Amino acid sequence: MQKDKRAQILEASVHLFAGRGFHATTIPMIADQAKVGAGTIYRYFENKETLVNELFQEYIEKLKQTILQNYPTEEADVQTKFNHLFLAMVSYADEHLQALYFIDSHSNDHCLNAKSLASYHSLLELFDSFIKEGQEHNLIKPLPSYVLIVMVFGAFLGYYKFIQRGHISATDALMEEFKKCCWDAISLH
Repeated sequence: MQKDKRAQILEASVHLFAGRGFHATTIPMIADQAKVGAGTIYRYFENKETLVNELFQEYIEKLKQTILQNYPTEEADVQTKFNHLFLAMVSYADEHLQALYFIDSHSNDHCLNAKSLASYHSLLELFDSFIKEGQEHNLIKPLPSYVLIVMVFGAFLGYYKFIQRGHISATDALMEEFKKCCWDAISLH
């Protein structure tokens, strides 16, 4: 089944923006990668800024949905919630790895509009509330949330980049040990 043209454009865009960045990616490049005419892109998106913002918001929303799906109840312990968050990120990366790179590389880009920035901050709030809960229970290090988010998210992205480059062979056992290392990085022992 052939993808609709909008989906083709979004898929091509996320790969190009993730790999080249917003400024080095042109509409003709996106059109070529998506196998559509440049004019077709303008039927769906007013300009490159509109495209990057819709793409950013769409992938942030997909990530939030992945995280919130079957999120443990309030009564669940903090490590159970961490395991869920981590495995949700793995699930998302398995389907949308380029989108994670794109989100990471564009989260502070001047091309993002207020709606995109609000969407990103709502994603960070999910992680922030988890961290604050863990800190209230003296289970997570008393560092600023963003420091702890960077420790896990940065390691997570690095892990996947090394897999892509062939430096690491991904196995379930390795992923389990990596998850434990990420937990150890933010938890109080």
